[in-house]
Amino acid sequence: MTQTNSTERAVQAAPAVRAVRAVNHLTARWAARAACGGGGTVFTAAGVWPLLALLADGSAGPARDELAQALGIPAEDAAAAARELLAALDGVRGLSTATGLWAAAGLPLEDGWSAKLPPGTRGTLTGDLEGDTEVLDAWASDRTGGLIERMPVSLTRDTRLVLASAFALTLKWAEPFREFPGRPSDGPWAGRGLRQLVRTTASLDPVRVAEGPAGPVTALEVTGAEGMDMDVHLLLGGPAAPAAEVLATGIAAVSGDQPSVGGDALPDGTPGPGLAIGTVDAFTPRPMLSVSTVVFSLSAEHDLLEDAALFGLLTATDSDHGHFPGISTSPLAISSARQSAMARFHAAGFEAAAVTAIAARPGGAARQPSHRARRAEVRFDRPFGFLAVDRASRLVLAAGWVTDPEAAAEHRRGAGGLLAPPPLPGTRPPAPPSH
Repeated sequence: MTQTNSTERAVQAAPAVRAVRAVNHLTARWAARAACGGGGTVFTAAGVWPLLALLADGSAGPARDELAQALGIPAEDAAAAARELLAALDGVRGLSTATGLWAAAGLPLEDGWSAKLPPGTRGTLTGDLEGDTEVLDAWASDRTGGLIERMPVSLTRDTRLVLASAFALTLKWAEPFREFPGRPSDGPWAGRGLRQLVRTTASLDPVRVAEGPAGPVTALEVTGAEGMDMDVHLLLGGPAAPAAEVLATGIAAVSGDQPSVGGDALPDGTPGPGLAIGTVDAFTPRPMLSVSTVVFSLSAEHDLLEDAALFGLLTATDSDHGHFPGISTSPLAISSARQSAMARFHAAGFEAAAVTAIAARPGGAARQPSHRARRAEVRFDRPFGFLAVDRASRLVLAAGWVTDPEAAAEHRRGAGGLLAPPPLPGTRPPAPPSH
């Protein structure tokens, strides 16, 4: 990306700064729930937050207060903030977003509220459950390029309104990885045949270490190619560090709320989990960073009402009362709120997508070396986190935790089993301890 383009993106994102900070804060709070079960997951608060903002704009009473608290901004500012955020996302190269609203044919909508929705949002629920479901599923698939095939909420006879968001990001690496089948020698994945990835770059800048409540976190920035506005950050904490704490530290670091130390300024030794740095004899004075990680593919379904208080939807689900007079004169209560999300990390790039829907019902590297150079190696060979981040605004577009990387296809090569890893150029320091 050129400096001019970076400046233009930053200017365009400036109006949405408050929303970006609020979304990242919700991401960190959601991580405390989503990543505490011991399994892998992927989720995106960036898909939920605009919907909650639009609901807050049309809400009243206790439901309005709860939504404002979940959003982190006053309810009266929510709709404008959502529009600013969606406009900023619309300019992110490699990312596509959409918002959809379907209302029952007889449901009156307040003009002032519906006018704040993005253009082309409005659709109609005909009452034909099968036909309406097909329409909503087709919208989810089309808006995510087929990465999410179905709308996460199910329609019922009582469904009066569906508000949904969709986003899909496709990212190619500036420097691709090389893939090989291998087996980690220690840690929880020891002995498993995995699709491993390696890459060597002539800079220590991509790796940083941030100090969090549960100890240091090693963060590796995997940069998107020219023409892309996003990067992916891999996060590794100590073996006993909770997933939620690792993700929270990473989110704070990419948001600028938590200081971190770049690779060039880190001391020799093992300054962070999975990271080893040393000064060695080498054929070139250039620094070198060797990275080892794994291919992963994740999908997750989230029922937002299982933690309704986190999303400000606790009171809004009470069907004995209507909570959204600013949306419709007919009383409405939330009946369902769900998100379907997926992410894939591989040698050439990264893809992620999510569809979030909220439904409402009625309420009631043999020469002799001649130089000394710094070499670093970072290994992600046990569960780790990841963040997909918009480079200009620092908005976390997707987050997740990897516990079960993709298995390698078995290759027979004598008695050695899986192929050995390709050689990495240059002299490397000793491998860091995994645990």
